[in-house]
Amino acid sequence: MGGEMKYRSIGFALIVASALAAAGLAPAGAQESAASLDARLALVAKHDPQAQFVIGSMYYKGSSGVRRDHAMAAKWYRTAAEQGHVKAQVNLGSLYFDGEGVPQDYVEAARWFRKAADDGNAAMAQYNLAVIYAHGMGVVANPVEAAHWYRKAAEQDDAAAQLQLGLMYERGEGVPRDAALAADWLQKAARELPEAQQHLDRLRKN
Repeated sequence: MGGEMKYRSIGFALIVASALAAAGLAPAGAQESAASLDARLALVAKHDPQAQFVIGSMYYKGSSGVRRDHAMAAKWYRTAAEQGHVKAQVNLGSLYFDGEGVPQDYVEAARWFRKAADDGNAAMAQYNLAVIYAHGMGVVANPVEAAHWYRKAAEQDDAAAQLQLGLMYERGEGVPRDAALAADWLQKAARELPEAQQHLDRLRKN
């Protein structure tokens, strides 16, 4: 990877809520039609953002008797996201970024990631928003903003964000060049990421 900043696509970063019990749902009967199931789920989750989020995850993965349908996943994530459900906002942003179930739209991806990131505790959204600013995807490229959001995620022990923030301090991108801070963040990231240890070893040799 060579330190290249990577967006965590929904394929491996989806926040999955798989337990039907959390939404008060029972598995669908084997003979139930898709339309009947859709209607039943809609009735159960009508006023419950958490249940809506769970249903979105079921449609995304095609689990618990629900067919895999990314458009339906986007519909349910949006319903929950518009009510302030942070995990649904993250996942909806991911769908827009990857163009799964919705047209690919970096502007919309950035909008939903920012909504989740502004919550203050959504490290994944903060990381993804940092990548968007670093690469100018749907926004004007801004290394200062990228560093800001990497730091927000890094301070929540997000190893990938710690790695990128360390590299930014090493290069002086969006932050003053500072080898000591670069080493500090890379050392934190190295607890989980072998790549960070490689960068740290290289930095110490220079």
